Amino acid sequence: MPYTNIVLQKKEHILYVTINRPKALNALDAKTLDELEEALGAAQKDDDVLVLIVTGAGERAFVAGADIGEITKLDYRSGVRFARRGQELFSRLENLLKPSIAAVNGFALGGGCELAMACTIRIASENAKFGQPEVKLGLIPGYGGTQRLPRLVGKSNAMHLLLTGEMIDAQRALQIGLVSKVVPQDQLIPTAEKIAQSIISMGPIAIRSAVEAVNRGYDLDLPSALMIEADLFGAVCGTEDMKEGTGAFLEKRRAEFKGK
Repeated sequence: MPYTNIVLQKKEHILYVTINRPKALNALDAKTLDELEEALGAAQKDDDVLVLIVTGAGERAFVAGADIGEITKLDYRSGVRFARRGQELFSRLENLLKPSIAAVNGFALGGGCELAMACTIRIASENAKFGQPEVKLGLIPGYGGTQRLPRLVGKSNAMHLLLTGEMIDAQRALQIGLVSKVVPQDQLIPTAEKIAQSIISMGPIAIRSAVEAVNRGYDLDLPSALMIEADLFGAVCGTEDMKEGTGAFLEKRRAEFKGK
């Protein structure tokens, strides 16, 4: 499909997904969600894509939230459908088994913070701002914010942000574990690319299996989660990539993984 609200670019096994509504601070309207869904489906099928970098156009905003004009028309039934659609899309991103890096430039508020949290890794520019300000509108987050935020930063920090609608800067986001790195604005995409290339250099089956192990086991009790880890460990032990990786280590050479 032709894209008008997002821009896709593929380079060296990286798919760059840029939310491109700078005049609206890259807010997520229905059309943007449609295009993101289409892009994720294409990325999932494209064996040449190994990592996604998700960012926003311009320097002012990653994604400043959902489209309030659409939300104001909702009632109970349509509100449930609205939330479920965004939740399903972000869960698809989270469970794509192709790691995604949120390169957060500027505002990541509401749905934007929720989009970033659905990515595998989050890095931020020094001017980034994060928040879940929905309570200021008489709302709560609907795209996973009440669930992913406490899992990432702990219940107390999450409750503070969710109940006050407070906006925090990049350094505070780093302090509470919402992001893993803060860099100058001009180093945001180069840093994301460096992380992506590091991931790409690893065994692709191992990368997918690590993401799956964490995602499937995160909410389980430890014994059940360890069983998932053992099963996936066994699966990677039967791959050509494991033989290549361990052989390369013993032979003191660079591994040449083939994803088999």
